[in-house]
Amino acid sequence: MDCFAGIDIGSTSIKIALIDCDQTLIGHSTNPTGGHFHKNSLAALNALLKGAGRGPEDVKYTVSTGYGRKLFKEADESLSEITANGIGAGCVGTAAEGKIRTIINIGGQDLKVIHLDEEGQVGNFVMNDKCAAGTGRFLEMTARNLEAGVEDLGAMHLRAEGLPLTINSTCTVFAESEIISLLAQGNAPERIAAGVHYSIARRVVRLAKRIGVEEGILFDGGPALNRGLVIALEDELMDSVHVPEIPQITTAVGAAIQAREAYSYHRAGKACG
Repeated sequence: MDCFAGIDIGSTSIKIALIDCDQTLIGHSTNPTGGHFHKNSLAALNALLKGAGRGPEDVKYTVSTGYGRKLFKEADESLSEITANGIGAGCVGTAAEGKIRTIINIGGQDLKVIHLDEEGQVGNFVMNDKCAAGTGRFLEMTARNLEAGVEDLGAMHLRAEGLPLTINSTCTVFAESEIISLLAQGNAPERIAAGVHYSIARRVVRLAKRIGVEEGILFDGGPALNRGLVIALEDELMDSVHVPEIPQITTAVGAAIQAREAYSYHRAGKACG
């Protein structure tokens, strides 16, 4: 029961994908990164293997990616998250949207826009990793001040009555003060949540314009589960946005596909068993 593992070790969460020889997803998990990257990654992998009815001996090749990829010494190789995201997007996006040409990835502490060429290879990318504005951390800050869960923000957006409130600050610290001030003025939390989503969407568009946006847009990362943010992105981009069924694991899936291909290459093209 050969399988291949892709481990995406991000700043806030560890995403793991297991695929079999037919490139079918047989297991996946998302766990907090915590302070011990290696220990927590290994524990998450072992737990996932157990749940999938596999053992460590069944994993024929492992590729690590993400912020902490170099810390997972058990990996057979590591891959940049940009490349892994591109590979994964080609897999999870093709069936539903046709050819994916633009990827918007929002992580815990960074924001990336990736352009794929006709062959599905990474042609160019831009990222904002110097400031938490527009990232998962920004959404966490918003939820905390609105006394809601991050998972509630999308529903709040949909319940908002009236136009979304404008959030002018592009810095997380100043934006937090702005949100607190809007609440003190008696504004509805739902309109503030919607305003935050549009603020993030405008930031994404500004970043994306640096490399261009082509039709066939995929939005992945944990925040892609936020329906309000998806709506805001579609409004600002004036185009439809495809969200994978499990948007958190796209990059891990890409790493797993690379693991399968690398294993086949090292075996001179022989199929796995």
